[in-house]
Amino acid sequence: MSLTEEPAMDLPIIDLDVFLAGPDSAAARDECIKAARALVTYGALVLRDSRVAEQDNEAFLDLLEDYFAQPEAALRRDERPEVNYQVGATLENTEKPKCAVDEPCLDVIRRLAPEERPLDISAHAPDPKCRFFWRMAEQAPYPTRFPALHADNVVPEADGIRERWTPVMTKWGESMKSAVSSLAQMAAVGLGLPAETFCDAGRYGPHLLAPTASDLSKYGQKDTILAGFHTDLNFLTIHGRSRYPGLHVWARNTGRRIGVKIPAGNHLLVQAGKQLEHLTGGLVKAGFHEVVVNDATLATLKTRREKFPDRPSVRISSTFFWTLNSDFDLVPIPALAERARDVHDEQVRLGRDEGKLREYPAMKVGEQVQAELKHIALMA
Repeated sequence: MSLTEEPAMDLPIIDLDVFLAGPDSAAARDECIKAARALVTYGALVLRDSRVAEQDNEAFLDLLEDYFAQPEAALRRDERPEVNYQVGATLENTEKPKCAVDEPCLDVIRRLAPEERPLDISAHAPDPKCRFFWRMAEQAPYPTRFPALHADNVVPEADGIRERWTPVMTKWGESMKSAVSSLAQMAAVGLGLPAETFCDAGRYGPHLLAPTASDLSKYGQKDTILAGFHTDLNFLTIHGRSRYPGLHVWARNTGRRIGVKIPAGNHLLVQAGKQLEHLTGGLVKAGFHEVVVNDATLATLKTRREKFPDRPSVRISSTFFWTLNSDFDLVPIPALAERARDVHDEQVRLGRDEGKLREYPAMKVGEQVQAELKHIALMA
C-alpha cells in the first residue's frame, strides 16, 4: 500500500435478505450473531438489502444538490432555530464538532497513533456544512415531554423543488428506515434479546432523514474539514452512497482512519450511535467519523465537473438517523452492561487501551438528545 493510499474498508457485510427470508431460520440466527459481533467489535458494518434501489438514492442526491444550490435567503426561510434546528435547514458554520472540547473524545484522539488521527479540530470552529432534517416518525398516542424534537416538517417553497420534495424524501427515507429497523431487530437477536427490544424502544422515535451538504466550490481545498471528528447522538446511523468520497470512520479495535467506500449495488454503511452505546452499557461503542476534502474528493470533483458541467458542485451525504423514543427511559440493560465490563477487562489484558470504563446514568432519551445538542451549539 502506498503512503497516500487509505486502508481497505474491510468491515463485515451483513445480508439482511437472509433475515427477511426467514427470521427464525438457523441461517438468519447466524447472520444476527454476525451483526451483533460486528457492532461490538467494530461499531460499524456494511448492510446488504436487495430492496434498496440505487435510483432512489440518485433521485435523492439530485434533489438535495438542487436544493442547496439555491441562494442563501431561500435556505434561511427553512431554518427553525426555535426547535433547535431539529427540522428544516441548518446553514453552514452553525454546528460545532463536540470533540473539540469534550475530554473523553480528546482522550480517544490522544490514544490513536499520530498518523491515524483525524484532522485537527482544536480550533472548535463550526463545520462549513449545511444540513436538512426531514422527520420520519410514527405519531405517539400520548403527548411527549420533548415537543421540540417532534416538530412538523418543513417543505421548501421553490418551484421545481417543492413538487419533488415529499415524494423523493419519503421514498428514500423509507428505504433507509426499513433497512436500519430490520438491522435493529437482528442486533437484538444477536445480543440475546427479544427481536423487538430495540424496535419497541424506537417505535415513536423522531427518526430523521438527515443529508448534509458541503459546497465544494467554496470549501474544495484539500484537508478542509467539512464535518469534524465526532460520534452521532442517535441509536444507529445508516448511510447510502455519496457521489464524493471524504467520509472516514474509525472502527473499534482497528485504530485506523478508514476511507469509506460503500460497495456498489444494494449496500449501506451502518454505524452505532450514542444511544446504542448507552443502552448496552458500553458493550457497543458509538463509531467516530469525520468528513474531509481529500485527494479522492478532489479527483471526483474534477471528473464530475467535466462530465456534468451544469450540476452543482455540492457534496451530499445520504444519511439517516434512527433514534429511540424521546420519552423512553435510557438505562443500560443489565446483562449487556455486565458483558461490557467483561469486554473492557479483556481489552486491558490484550493491551488495548480504551480508557476508563464509563458510567451511563439513567435518563430520558430526550434529555440525552438535549444535552448533546447543547454541546454542538444547536441548543442554547
